[in-house]
Amino acid sequence: MQTLDRPVPVETAAELDALVAEHPLVLVEFYTNGCAICQSIEPVLGNVARASDVVVATCNPQTDLSLVERFNVQSVPTLVLLEDGAEVGRLAEGFQGAQSIVDFVEESRSG
Repeated sequence: MQTLDRPVPVETAAELDALVAEHPLVLVEFYTNGCAICQSIEPVLGNVARASDVVVATCNPQTDLSLVERFNVQSVPTLVLLEDGAEVGRLAEGFQGAQSIVDFVEESRSG
């Protein structure tokens, strides 16, 4: 299984479901256009993708509003960690550095 070293953009629930079906551990950043914190966290997510075995996805839930309800996105950026398709962690506390996010992934996963 290939490890992705940069965030993968997904636009729909179907695209996200396909990515999750292919990879056991996926970190999804929900963002919106014009969000300064979201823009500043993007390069950090690239570092997270390279520093860990998690697949990082970025998703603007405004392109598929069903994702807002499905993942209960109330603010952006919201990071949701999915392990085998189930949510095992959530981080919605504004800007986070790469090490903080890697630590969050390691602490949240069951393995």
